[in-house]
Amino acid sequence: MSKALRWSEKWFQRGLWLVAIVFAGFLIGLGSTIVGDLPKVEAVRTLDDFMPPGAAESARATVTAGERRAREVGDALEQARLKLQVAQSDVSTQRQGFANWIATRRATERAEQDPEVIARTKALDDVQARERNARAEVERQQQALLDAQQSAERARRQLADLEQAAQGAYTQALRAQELRVFGYRLALTLPLLGVAGWLFRRHRQSRWWPFVWGFIFFALFAFFVELVPYLPSYGGYVRYIVGIVLTLLVGRWAIVALQNYLERQRAVEAQPDVQRRAELGYDTALARMAKGVCPGCERTVDLKNPEIDFCPHCGIGLFDRCGHCSTRKNAFARYCHACGAGAGAGSGA
Repeated sequence: MSKALRWSEKWFQRGLWLVAIVFAGFLIGLGSTIVGDLPKVEAVRTLDDFMPPGAAESARATVTAGERRAREVGDALEQARLKLQVAQSDVSTQRQGFANWIATRRATERAEQDPEVIARTKALDDVQARERNARAEVERQQQALLDAQQSAERARRQLADLEQAAQGAYTQALRAQELRVFGYRLALTLPLLGVAGWLFRRHRQSRWWPFVWGFIFFALFAFFVELVPYLPSYGGYVRYIVGIVLTLLVGRWAIVALQNYLERQRAVEAQPDVQRRAELGYDTALARMAKGVCPGCERTVDLKNPEIDFCPHCGIGLFDRCGHCSTRKNAFARYCHACGAGAGAGSGA
């Protein structure tokens, strides 16, 4: 059809399509905002809502306290182990020094009466006592660490049991909530799709067609982008069933539309040539002929063949002779391309 339009009209058409797209873009933005806010009408449910009141918080607090206590005890245990290593080193050094001194000293009296032996023995005992205390502190910190870890582990198991017990009810409630939100989306989207279908059928060629097509684009986007991805799955059954139903509906509509179109074409082809020509729009006829098809029946015709003046399928006149200069011309043209005479001056179609 673009070849039959004036140059300015072509650009106006393109500008109007741009208006339709921009209009659809603003509608899509508004619709996306509304659809995105739909889940906010439902309270956000969590797993804690299906547990005994305070049980989850108490278990988590116990886990947190146990982990914090374990970290503190772990730090203290490292310090105690370091002190034990120092004490063990001191004992080893003191014992080695004592053994060397005993081996080299000159004994002039009994050992139990030697004051220096008694002093060295007491010093060794003191170092060994510090080692025992350091070892005891390490063992105490190890026990405290074990207690903290076990307490945290018991709390984790308790929390896991609570979550497992509540999981079924939570999943069921979440699924019901998703269905309700999907129902809100459906209630918003289906009327838009219905209005878009009505506009497409009644007003797609009206003078306000840019806004009509913009709304149609918006409705299609709302359905296929804002609704279909949120369709509940239930293992894929729902989506496949919905797909089958939609395919049946669209297929039935297409079959009925095709049959109605064929019936209309047969009725049109049965009309006289003059009536058919009068009912055909000028731009439509030229656009179809530019595509190499008959304007009346839309079947392919070799329009480049100079011997073909009538459609061999439906008989409508395609070319005639100018009544002024007898030049062969398009039967639907309003003026002769050779002399400029009006087409009404005796066309022989």
